[in-house]
Amino acid sequence: MSNALKEYLSLCQNRVERALEARLPSDNILPQKLHQAMRYCVLDGGKRMRPLLTYCTGKTLGIAPEELDGPSCAVEFIHVYSLIHDDLPAMDDDDLRRGKPTCHKAFDEATAILTGDALQALAFEVLAHDPTIKASPENRIRMITTLARASGSLGMVGGQAIDLASVGTKLNLPELENMHIHKTGALIRASVNLATLARADVDTSVAAKLDQYAKCIGLSFQVKDDILDEESDTATLGKTQGKDKDNDKPTYPALLGLAGAKQKAQELHEKALDCLSIFDSEANLLRDLSLYIIERDH
Repeated sequence: MSNALKEYLSLCQNRVERALEARLPSDNILPQKLHQAMRYCVLDGGKRMRPLLTYCTGKTLGIAPEELDGPSCAVEFIHVYSLIHDDLPAMDDDDLRRGKPTCHKAFDEATAILTGDALQALAFEVLAHDPTIKASPENRIRMITTLARASGSLGMVGGQAIDLASVGTKLNLPELENMHIHKTGALIRASVNLATLARADVDTSVAAKLDQYAKCIGLSFQVKDDILDEESDTATLGKTQGKDKDNDKPTYPALLGLAGAKQKAQELHEKALDCLSIFDSEANLLRDLSLYIIERDH
């Protein structure tokens, strides 16, 4: 990771942590157990990759970070809800997330389901009403629509459904990419698109290039996740290593081999850089972020 990205990542992590804490219900408000679980799952954990993308896109476009606190929190709330539900016994049945017990282990299964439900609702409440968002009413609606589509049956949830239905089957490369364009890529694209909607004067051609960039890194992020599931360890990952292989899930290394998967990640990184060719140095953080995604160790 470049020094510039490392410094900006630290700033964004601290910023979004404060913003998330401020927007979550206090754990002394009824129902206390639910609110405790929401705060347990959201705060003090995770790479905050999606908020970082929102802030980096805003920096590229000259949008003040305070105008992006709301969208950054909204996309992180959706992401955390998806992790909580993904870890449930009926889904991937995992005991560890972000280096600590998963929600249904720390609390119970019913509380975990309700925690995910509550975080999903909170995400849209933030986009609809957060006073720090300066977007026009029309663009607020577009933000809500963007996140809803990215989260639902044509996005993340649909990708998860395809993933569950694919256990034990052999997918070809287009089928595997289609699954991850939905499951992982849709929310990463939304993270970028929410930033382009934060101001009314972002040129549509610029927004389209940034969306293409996000599509590339959304796929490279998943390719790298699959590689790490093969090569890393549980302590480094903060989640159970080898889970996908044990569950006979289709992955890029299974389809392409480890060397082929690493080559695929590099190709996606190069495509992402091509999408940013319309920018000068103002997009350097996005360039660094694309490289970090394929070089990270967790």
